[in-house]
Amino acid sequence: MIKKQTFPVLEMSCAACAVSVESILKAQKGVVSASVNFANASASIEYNDNETDTAIFKNALQSLGYDLVIATEQEAQTIQEQKQHTHYQTLKKNTILSAITTLPVVVIGMLFMDWEMGKWISMLFTGIVLSVFGKRFFIGAWKQGKHRRANMDTLVALSTGIAFVFSVFNTIYPEFWHSRGLHPHVYFEAAAVVITFILLGKWLEEQAKSNTSSAIKKLIGLQVKTVNIERGEIETEIPIGDVKIGDIILVKSGEKIPVDGKVISGVSLIDESMMTGEAMPVHKQEGDEVLAGTINQKGSFKFVAEKIGSSTLLAQIIRFVQEAQGSKAPIQQLADKIASIFVPIVLGIAVMSLLVWWILGGENGFTQGLLAMVTVLVIACPCALGLATPTAIMVGIGKGAENGMLIKDAESLELAHKVNAVVLDKTGTITQGKPEVIEMNWFINENERIGYQNILYEIEKRSEHPLAEAIAKFLEKEVKHKDLSITDWESITGKGVKAHIHNHEYWVGGENMMQENGVTSQNLSLNHTKNTKVYFLENQQIIASILIEDQVKPSSTNAIQQLKKQGIDIYMLTGDSAEVAEKIAHEVGMKNFQANSLPQHKGLFVKELQKKGKVVAMIGDGINDAHALAQADVSIAMGTGADIALDVAKITLISSDLQQVPKVLKLSKATVKTINQNLFWAFVYNLIGIPIAAGILYPFWEIMLNPMLAGAAMALSSVSVVSNSLRLKAIRLKS
Repeated sequence: MIKKQTFPVLEMSCAACAVSVESILKAQKGVVSASVNFANASASIEYNDNETDTAIFKNALQSLGYDLVIATEQEAQTIQEQKQHTHYQTLKKNTILSAITTLPVVVIGMLFMDWEMGKWISMLFTGIVLSVFGKRFFIGAWKQGKHRRANMDTLVALSTGIAFVFSVFNTIYPEFWHSRGLHPHVYFEAAAVVITFILLGKWLEEQAKSNTSSAIKKLIGLQVKTVNIERGEIETEIPIGDVKIGDIILVKSGEKIPVDGKVISGVSLIDESMMTGEAMPVHKQEGDEVLAGTINQKGSFKFVAEKIGSSTLLAQIIRFVQEAQGSKAPIQQLADKIASIFVPIVLGIAVMSLLVWWILGGENGFTQGLLAMVTVLVIACPCALGLATPTAIMVGIGKGAENGMLIKDAESLELAHKVNAVVLDKTGTITQGKPEVIEMNWFINENERIGYQNILYEIEKRSEHPLAEAIAKFLEKEVKHKDLSITDWESITGKGVKAHIHNHEYWVGGENMMQENGVTSQNLSLNHTKNTKVYFLENQQIIASILIEDQVKPSSTNAIQQLKKQGIDIYMLTGDSAEVAEKIAHEVGMKNFQANSLPQHKGLFVKELQKKGKVVAMIGDGINDAHALAQADVSIAMGTGADIALDVAKITLISSDLQQVPKVLKLSKATVKTINQNLFWAFVYNLIGIPIAAGILYPFWEIMLNPMLAGAAMALSSVSVVSNSLRLKAIRLKS
């Protein structure tokens, strides 16, 4: 059986580590695919659990100095948080102590460089910095080296280790250089300062990275731990995990709603902003749905629990956001390829720098070459490259979640800004999706009507289609509730339903169903109305016709106009009649629409637009939209829609408000812009920094980069990339 799980990964220090972990996991037997995200330290693994198990993954990573957290979702999250907190505190302590220990080395190196005793003091303090506060780099490099791999730890350990060993040699055996007429230089301050700066950079980076996941922390913070329930006449407080479907839950003013359910008594105003992005509180009364994580602002009420645990909308949102933040955008593939070969290339450049300086640098060539090699190793940083895309994706997806836009993968977020054609379903997308019967005409005598009302009600109450629900609701008070013996009940997508009762065949549907049965409605007075028409047939004879109206959402017109202003082509596809489609299109200011569209027609229409070079976003909410959603480049579902639409779509608008669509496109544009900025500066930093570190400017202006400055530059490169990604939090999505 193929399973897909996401696990926290520990001990990754750079983007090259993430590439290494990913390649190790992919090499394991039974693994179908693996994706590792450095920014949120997670691995998403798809594997066949009949061929392998998670313990094998853990052992494989531990052999290289990494670790995989294997536990339940809640436990894994707790363990990772504890490890991250411990790591952060250790990093903070080591950075501060390393800086204190480095200070005297810097003072001696800058002001008392000719003091012989000062060299021995510097050697002692630098040894402490490297062996105590910087030992993680050397341990990591050793573990990588055993498996013929290299990462950022390798670069740091080699650069500082070489500088330290060379300086120790020059301190203990200065005669070696004196006998050759050269002065023995020491670089203790460079080694110590590089370790301190890199620790400082990692500390700042961890702080910044923790902020990129603040959205998911807010969502998790919405989950309550205890709940007040009513069993019999007794009110009891129990842990959230003990709640069962059907429990009566009491919610007082100011409390968070613990699970999804339906109000059974009381009225209140509920803040749903964390779920929908809408600031205005929503009035709730008996029969209304309430969602876990939303906040009861005023009044108290009771509701019955309908969805608990991982089934609640909040739990699903948290899971989707976690998975999405761990997914990779296509643009990340380039960065991963570069990161995988980055360290070996840098090592090659460093060695070449040493050799060129040694051969062409004259009497101080070896010393200068050694300094150049150390500086190249220090300044080269794959971290900025590795953080460029995932940090922006994490912040962008988090920003979407905070505004009621559930983005399920990085690819959709990256692609959405390219959309130049939007295809809209009508019912539930442009309209309210809550149709009401406004007229029902019967073509039989009064005495027969009651029996046929029962039949129509029994047929329609079995369907989940909004029009069927409207008809069933309209008839509910009229009919005598009597279960009929219905056989062969069948829903025919895009046409209607048919059923057999007492050897009679009944159909309920629209114009497409009428055509299939060879029935004409030309003589019916309601034929030319611009409301939705549904027909009730018995053995190809029209028994009744029903007029149904579905109001346009107040925000739909504004949303469509916003999209048109952006130069996006808008199309509406509906299974309804041409008259109804024309009416709705005119009301919202659209010119392009197609009526009587079956599900397969919607999918083909999207495909035709794609053939014309369009990047298509499909927006729908029903089962009949699933084909088109799957075909579209960017698929967007309304949060109130059918489960299959929500499953197929890569983006869900929790509030089901079309005005969220321009916000999605704006968020995508801002996120991609940030990614491009990050990648540009990460590339430029290395393309400029490495040659300067190697000494390319020395022949012209006698400029050599100090390893200490290189260490500072390396540290700041990662921090700047993460900080740039965090700017996404400040963007205004409202027009």
